[in-house]
Amino acid sequence: MNNDLLNLKDDEIISKIRNEHSSKYFEVLYNRYYSKVLDKCYSFVKSRKIAEELAEDVFSKVFEKLLTYKQLSSFSSWLYSVTYNHCIDYMREKKKLHYPDWNKENELPDIIDDTDEIVEEINYDNLLVILELIHPEEKALLLMKYQDDLSMKEIGVALRISEDAAKMRLKRARARVLYLYTQKYIRG
Repeated sequence: MNNDLLNLKDDEIISKIRNEHSSKYFEVLYNRYYSKVLDKCYSFVKSRKIAEELAEDVFSKVFEKLLTYKQLSSFSSWLYSVTYNHCIDYMREKKKLHYPDWNKENELPDIIDDTDEIVEEINYDNLLVILELIHPEEKALLLMKYQDDLSMKEIGVALRISEDAAKMRLKRARARVLYLYTQKYIRG
């Protein structure tokens, strides 16, 4: 692949794909983002083989939908939204997890007020354990916000919910993580 292509920005590559109706440019995007998409898929399924299948599915979807991409956010944000949605859909189907039902069945007790003190005590490895205990949609929401730095609007679009619903679910997800962390590692 020539260096000129590698130096192009995502939007320039997308323009070339659209204008020249050529898939050869898509390879640049694929090579640029495949490992990140694979890592995000792996964080959900914990199986390299399934993560590779999901990542390939994501890139197939992205290739098919690229002409409908409106460029309202960066390509990477849009790609990660597609990735999260695909993984959440996979987990929902596999585990039969519908978030509103799951949330009702996993009701949180009153939320603790000493969150600043708890946050200072959080250990990264322990936090990873707790993230595996929450609903995949809550995990995705937290990763979109704190790992990928997406806006609440982008998160809402990614999860196919309103921005207000995304804010409410983010608050609930943080509370659930703090509660579970406290139960398992601080008071446990």
